[in-house]
This record gives sequence, C-alpha cells and structure tokens, in this order.
Amino acid sequence: MVSPAIALAFLPLLLTLIIRYRYYFVLFYRAVLVRTWKDCVTGLTREERAYQYVLTHATPGDPESILEAFDVWCSKVEYISNIGPKKGKILDRLLMEKSPLTVLELGAHCGYSTVRIARALPLGARLYSVEMDQRNAAIAEKIIRLAGFDDDTVELIVNPSDEVIPQLRPDFGLERLDFVFMDHWKKCYAPDLQMLEGSGLLGKGTMIVADNVVFPGAPKFLRHIRKSGLYEWKVHRATLEYSKGIRDGMAELIYLGIK
Repeated sequence: MVSPAIALAFLPLLLTLIIRYRYYFVLFYRAVLVRTWKDCVTGLTREERAYQYVLTHATPGDPESILEAFDVWCSKVEYISNIGPKKGKILDRLLMEKSPLTVLELGAHCGYSTVRIARALPLGARLYSVEMDQRNAAIAEKIIRLAGFDDDTVELIVNPSDEVIPQLRPDFGLERLDFVFMDHWKKCYAPDLQMLEGSGLLGKGTMIVADNVVFPGAPKFLRHIRKSGLYEWKVHRATLEYSKGIRDGMAELIYLGIK
C-alpha cells in the first residue's frame, strides 16, 4: 500500500494537473461519457438525438433557426464537434468575400456546416457535400432538406473522400472548385489536399478552409502547406467549438497554382 505521506506528496501535483487540464476533462465527460450513457439509454445515436431536438425546436425552411437549435443542443445538451457559431462566423465571412459557385465540403457529419455554407452561397451556386458514414449522412440529408435546400443546391455524396475526389470530374462533371471546406477525419486532410492538387480541380485563387488544425490537430496537413509553396495561408486562432479554454484554429488557404 502507498503510505499517506507519499499520497500527500503527490496531491499538489494531482491538483495542478486537474486545474490545468480541467477543460479537457469537461470535454471528455461531455463528448464521451454522456454520449456513451445516452446511446445505451435511448438506443439512438448522438446524431439522431440532435436531429430530434432540431426537428422539434427549429422552423422548417429557416436555415438560421436550424443552426440556432443545433447550437443550443451542442452547448447545453450534448457535445457535437460542429464548426459552431464563433468559427462559423469566420467561415461565413470568407464565403461572402469569395462568393463561390462550386463548393466541396469534406465531412458533412450531421449537416450543420452544410446548412451554414449553403445559406451563404450566391444564386446558382452548388455545394457537393461528402460524408462517409451512412447513418450520419441520413441525418445530414434530413437536416439539409429541412433547411429548404434541394438537390440543385446541395448534393450529398455518401462515400469516403479518397474515393469521391478522383470521381468529381468524370462522374459529377466538375471542372474547377472555387471553395473547399475540410472538417472530416484530420488524418485525411493532407492526403486529400494532395489528391485535390493532383486532380486539376484547384485553380488559381481557390480557397480551402480546414477546421480543427490546432485541436485535435492536423500536423501533416500544416507541414505540407508550409513546404509545398502552393498556398498563401494563415490560421485563424479560436477556441474549440462549444468549449472553453481549449485552443483551436481554422486554416485559410489560397491556392497560388502550380509553379
């Protein structure tokens, strides 16, 4: 057994760690423990529970109402790593400045960012949203249609991103992407960006925005954009969505073209 004296000696260190990493403990509780418990109790996925809340608290055909319902649920009920309202405003501004006609989203999840992007697009623009998880895609489809966007504005593609990107030109007739939003698996950021570079779909001035490059982080992605010389880029510093005290950032890239 550990003697009381040794236990007391480690107590200040333990308290220091708890205080320093308290926001991460809260995130673990909300994102993992609460989710696991409610999955067992309800028999529904977290995304299905979020959809039920949005369905009963938002106004159909009103994208702003749907985003607000999501934000309330994610901040007060359960945690989902949507881009959230704070970083979402940065995304809104970039979309307004760019006014893109052809947009690719990698990682629709349950449709929050899809709706956020679609509502900011100019008339005649089209958003291709990619989601690999079929159950999440089913929820995203309902959210997108609930917001009032039809297939002419938003096309949801249910497949892994590394299978979709090579088919964007032959199967979907895309010639150029004006804007790309990345919010899927962070380990996929670098290979997917390189795949887009090789596809010929990035043109001079194409904007790529990637969320969560600080936490949980995308070091290979950041290393690639630093070394490639293909981009003018910066990271918008922020905090993690629906959390306090956890630093995060969103990368903004402008493609300069092949040298």
